Amino acid sequence: MRPSLSISARGKELPSSPIRKFVPYAEAAVKRGIHIYSLNLGQPDIESPSEAIEALKQTDLKVISYSHSAGNMSLRQALAKYYQEANLPVEAEDVLITIGGSEAIMNVFCCCFDEGDEIIIPEPYYTNYNFFAQLLGIKIVPIACSIDNNFALPAVADFEKIITPKTKGILINTPGNPTGIVYTKQELLALQDIVTRHNLYLISDEVYSEFCYDGLQHESVLRLQNIEQQVIVIDSFSKKYSLTGIRVGSIVSKNQSLIATFLKFSQGRISPPFLGQIVAEYALKYTNKNYLIAMKNEYEKRRNILVAALQKIPSVKIGMPNGAFYCMAELPIDNAESFAKWLLSDFSYNNSTVMISPANGFYSDPQKGLRQVRIAYVLNEEDLSKAILCLSNGLLAYPHKTV
Repeated sequence: MRPSLSISARGKELPSSPIRKFVPYAEAAVKRGIHIYSLNLGQPDIESPSEAIEALKQTDLKVISYSHSAGNMSLRQALAKYYQEANLPVEAEDVLITIGGSEAIMNVFCCCFDEGDEIIIPEPYYTNYNFFAQLLGIKIVPIACSIDNNFALPAVADFEKIITPKTKGILINTPGNPTGIVYTKQELLALQDIVTRHNLYLISDEVYSEFCYDGLQHESVLRLQNIEQQVIVIDSFSKKYSLTGIRVGSIVSKNQSLIATFLKFSQGRISPPFLGQIVAEYALKYTNKNYLIAMKNEYEKRRNILVAALQKIPSVKIGMPNGAFYCMAELPIDNAESFAKWLLSDFSYNNSTVMISPANGFYSDPQKGLRQVRIAYVLNEEDLSKAILCLSNGLLAYPHKTV
C-alpha cells in the first residue's frame, strides 16, 4: 500500500510571516466588537496619486493582454528617467519590471546565488529575505546591529570576520525595514571597499528611497563607481506611490549578463501585471512632485508623534528611525509574540486594541529580539496617538512584565 500523501519538507520548513500570522486573532477580536489599530503592516493609508487612478478610468482596452516579460518598454524608459532626474546613471536597458519587490528579491537570489552560497545581511532585516533564502537553500549570514546605537552599520572589520569562500554577496536595505536606518555615503563607500576586495555582489533594497527625514538624503548604491557590474538595486511602486495592490516593482543593474539571466526567470512567469504597469507609468510620468514631498512630510510628522509618545512610556527603548515608516522598540515584557497575541485575545482599552509585529521574525535566529516589536506608523495622526495610548495601557495591564 502506498503511503498517504504528505506536504513537502520544503513547505513544512518555510517560516510563516511574522507580520501576518496574527490575522486570525485580529479577526476574532473584530467579531467580538473590538476596534483594532493596525500597526503591523506597512500598508500606506495615504491616497494613491489621483493621476495614477485616472489612468485606469481612461483605459480603453479591448483585450488585457500579456506584456513583454521584461515589462513595458515605456515603463522601463519612464523609470530610467526617474533615476536620471536623481542624477543616477540608468538607461532603460538596465531596468526590468517585476511582480512587486518580492519577485525582484527572489529572482535576484536565483540569479546570483547557488544552493549553499552565503549572503551577508545586517540584522534585523525584512522578513521576506529569510523566506526566499530558505526556499532556495541560500544561507543568510547575519551581521548584528544594535538598538543601542540605532542599528548603525557595523565596521568593515566585522564584515571581514564573517566572509568565507562561500560568501557571494551583501544585501542592504536603505531606508530600512524594520529599523528605519538610512545609510550614509561613507557607509556605502565602506561597503564598496568590501565588495571590491572580495568580488561580491552588492544588492540594495531601496523601495523606501523617497522617505528620508531630518534633512537626510537618500544615497543609492547606483552612485558608487568602479563596481557597476556588482551592483543591483531592488525597487517598487508599493510604498513611494502608495500603490501596494498593483504589484509592480523593478530591478536595476548595469550587469547585462545578470539582466539577461533575470529575464529568463521573468519569461518563466510570462509577464508582470499589465494594468499595474499602466498605473505605475502614469504615477511616474504625471504625479505632481508635491505629492512625494507631502507624503514624506506626513510620515515624518507621524514619526515624530510616535517617537515622542513611546519615549514617555517607562522602560521602553526605541531606535530612532531616519527613514521608511517603521520603528523598532524594545518593551518591558517577557516575550513580544506572547504580548502581541495577548493584545488581540485578552485586552482592550476603550473597546480598542493594537496589532503589532513581534521582531523575532526579523532576525535569522527566532530567539533573538524576543522583547522587540516593529511598529508601522501608517495611521493618521489622531489614530496613531490613540493606538500608542492603547499600547501604553496594554503594557500596564500585561501580566508578564520584566520590570
